[in-house]
This record gives sequence, C-alpha cells and structure tokens, in this order.
Amino acid sequence: MKIYVVGGAVRDRLLGLPVQDRDHVVVGATPEDMLARGFKPVGKDFPVFLHPETHEEYALARTERKTAPGYKGFVFHAAADVTLEEDLARRDLTINAIAEAEDGTLVDPFNGQADLAARVLRHVGPAFAEDPVRVLRVARFAARFADFQVAEETLALMRLMADNGEVDHLVPERVWQELARGLMEARPSRMLAVLRECGALAKILPELDRLFGVPQPAEHHPEIDTGAHILRVVDQAAARRFPLPVRYAALLHDLGKGATPHAEWPHHHGHEATGAALAETVSERLRAPADCRDLAVLAAREHGVIHDAAQLRPATVVRLLERADALRRPERFGQLLEACECDFRGRPGWEDRPWPAGDILRRALIAVQGVDAGAIATATTDKARIPERIHEARVAAVRHAPSCAD
Repeated sequence: MKIYVVGGAVRDRLLGLPVQDRDHVVVGATPEDMLARGFKPVGKDFPVFLHPETHEEYALARTERKTAPGYKGFVFHAAADVTLEEDLARRDLTINAIAEAEDGTLVDPFNGQADLAARVLRHVGPAFAEDPVRVLRVARFAARFADFQVAEETLALMRLMADNGEVDHLVPERVWQELARGLMEARPSRMLAVLRECGALAKILPELDRLFGVPQPAEHHPEIDTGAHILRVVDQAAARRFPLPVRYAALLHDLGKGATPHAEWPHHHGHEATGAALAETVSERLRAPADCRDLAVLAAREHGVIHDAAQLRPATVVRLLERADALRRPERFGQLLEACECDFRGRPGWEDRPWPAGDILRRALIAVQGVDAGAIATATTDKARIPERIHEARVAAVRHAPSCAD
C-alpha cells in the first residue's frame, strides 16, 4: 500500500500558497485494509475514508466510466490494482493531477508542473468532456489564479460541451456551489468572462449573458456596456472583501436592463422592478440561500433610488428605509449599501470617487433609530393614527440629520 498527497495541496505548495486541505490517494489497498488500520468510511459512491487522527480524506485509487449524461452519470471502479497514473488521469486539470509520495517525490504524468510555470489551465485528457461541472471549475480557477490563462484546446472543449448540451445537465446545487466559490475568489469577473467565452454563461445564467451589448445610460459610462459594468462591479466587491451576499447582489443588480426594449436604449426606465423580479427568479432557479436571494432582490429594486440619496426628500428616505426593513435588519441594509457602492465604483475612473449616498443613508438610519416609537404610541390618543405619527417623527428626524436635505 502506497499513500500520496494529491490535487490542490500539491498544486498550492508548488505555487508557494498556503495549503488548506490535504487529500490523499491510496494505491494497492482494499476497503478491508483501510478499516483494519482504523480509518472511518465516509464515501457513498466510492471508497473514501477519514484518518483516525487527522481526519483528512484518503480515497482508494479509482477509475471511472461515463454511463449517462451529467456529472452523476459515472460508474467508479476502485480496486487494489488501479495505478496512481490511472487515478490521476481522471482528474480535471494538469495542475491538479500531480501527486506527492511520502518521501516528497513528485509524480507528474501530465506535465502539471510545466503548466504551473507557464500559468496555464489545461485539461488532462478527453475524459474532461464527460463532466459538465469541470466547465464551472475551470472558470472558478481562472477567478482564483488571475495570472493563469485557459489553454486554447481546453476552451475549445468547453465550447463543445456547451454546444452539445452537456452543460445543460448541470443541477442547480452544483451550479450554485461553484458560482458562490467563484464569487469569493480574487477576480470573479474572470469566472464570468471564461463562462461567456465558452458559451456556458448563456446556458447557466442567460439573464446575465444578455447584458453584454446592452448600453449603459448616457449619464453613466456609455463606453462600456452593462455586461462589462457587471464584471467591474463584482471585482469591486472582491477587492473590498465583501461577503458572499454582497457579491451576489452586485452580480444581479442590473438584470432589468437586459429586458429593456432596444428602441429605448440607452435609457432603462423602470428596469429596477423588472430586475427585482428577475433576481428572484434566478435565485429560485439556483436555489441560492435566502440571505443572498433577499439582498439581490433589494439591490436590484433599490439601487437607483439609493444613488440619488442626496436629492431625496426626507419622507422618501424614510419610505426607502421602511421598504428595505432597515430598522429591523440594519446589518442587511449595510450590505445593501455596500452592493450599491460597488455598482457606483464599477465604472472606469470612478473607483476612487466620493460616494456620499452611503454616508447620507447611514446617518438617516441612525436618526430614525433614535425615534421612540413606543413613546409615540403611548402618547397618541387616536390609536389609528399611531403609524402616521411614527412616520412623521421619523421624517422629522431625517430632516434634521446631518447632510439629509429637505
């Protein structure tokens, strides 16, 4: 029995990056051998075991055979006679198909080290085309390793997978998993760009894909279209290390512009309501978590009025805070402002421009939070007028807050 560290741990060590998780391949062993050594079985589709002390994963070397469309359409064969090279051959990219023996010797049958040095994402072999999740993984790796390029032959194979319908078999859970991980990488725009270049974005997120070619309003930056703007916005969210809900909201905030009739371009009147409905639809299809879904819908619906905060009347500001449930969910409202700030800064040359709207609305929220609704309710004789009195007090508080003009 021989044990090798494989995959990301080897890749990241060679790149000089911190190693997060260590996966192992065991060659020349049976499940009974692993159990006899105290390993705990956890694999459902093939034998994977947890080390009794470190709890790291150890998988028996295996091969796989395609039997049906989609990423679940495989039959796995794990046995003591499966070689390390056979196991590595089923992996996605050459840079992930390097193994390290217990003495530190590297086994690299597909020249992954050369591709690491050349900064290339290249598929291991033709079996890549059998698993549509690998299209998403390559795009995600492009977002993580911003100085790597996708090999032309790999991109061509990904295009074929989009064209022949293999990508259509992706299930929502895997799409969301890879999309969310990609959004949390250093350059999420590269994930979207790679997916679009191979034709997969039109299959996975057609609402987003159709934003490319749609002009921005003239008062913004007409030299970039809405799709290019989205790429800049998600990178702004990543640069500021905002959490996933903010990055997801940044991704979907402008979906409504894709529904604007061509004759109305470059104007997009009323796109916010359409965009909110689309953000809801996309989130349901992806089965996105509720916090991501709700923030994306809010950002799509409210980003236009938020950008106009300096010109809003106090009553309009209060209605915005109430619609956004800012009094009960101040943290989420803060994330909404973060997503809108990324939208503002996602235009060429606007990255460092002042964005007063955020400060204005944060001060307005503090002012409204200072209104004692309970005291007003107690002091109001006509109980039917309580909501009106509370609203009036909030408007007055905003009117007197710093930088909140009438």
